[in-house]
Parts: sequence; C-alpha cells; structure tokens
Amino acid sequence: MKHKKIVRTILAGALLVSANPLLSAEQDRTKETIQTQTKDQERIYGSELMTEKERNEYRERMRSAKTQQEREKIRSEHHDRMLARAKERGVTIPDQPPAKGAGNGPGGGMGPGAGGMGTGGGSGKGGGPRR
Repeated sequence: MKHKKIVRTILAGALLVSANPLLSAEQDRTKETIQTQTKDQERIYGSELMTEKERNEYRERMRSAKTQQEREKIRSEHHDRMLARAKERGVTIPDQPPAKGAGNGPGGGMGPGAGGMGTGGGSGKGGGPRR
C-alpha cells in the first residue's frame, strides 16, 4: 500500500513538471497577442472602432503610400471617418490622432542623437552649471 502511494505521488509530480513548459508557452503566446493588440491600438487612431480587417487594410494603405503627403491625406481621411464612427456609436475618442511617427512606419524613428543621453546629459551631483 505504501509503495502505491509513493508511486502515485511521483507520477503526479512528473505530470506537473512535464505540463509546466506547455502552460508557460501558452501564457507567453497569450501575453504576446495582448501586447500586439495593445500596440496596434496605440498606433492606429480609432483602432478600437475598427475590425481587424480594417486595421490591416489601413496599414497596407499607409505602407503603399509613396510620399509623406499621401500618408498625411490617408491619416486625415481616416481621422474624419473614425470621428464620425465614434459619434454614430455614441463613444468618445481623443480629438487628435497620435503624433506623427508614433508607429514604426517611415520617418518616425529616432535619428542620431535624438532621445538618448549624450555627452554631459546625465544628472550629476551638485546641480550647478557645468564649467
């Protein structure tokens, strides 16, 4: 009898240990999906009012635009459509679309020296002016 309990305990432990990587992988996929959806919603104005198909079509239109002026026109038209859609549905969205370059599209990245801490940009002790 005692022997059967020990074997059952060992088997139960082995099952738990072997199932852990599967659970972890599933949690990682779920977390990745949520992060991707959140990023998409942050980048596309009014994305919470759009279907996945509409978001994909919008991204494709932006990618295929040849000039910055074309992209601005697409953004402006999209902005107007989303404001109208929000009004129809009785929801509020921000009046202004995200600032240009909020996504990873052309022209929005940080150029040389932008955003980083360059020479002397740290917070030194003393707080007085550098000489």
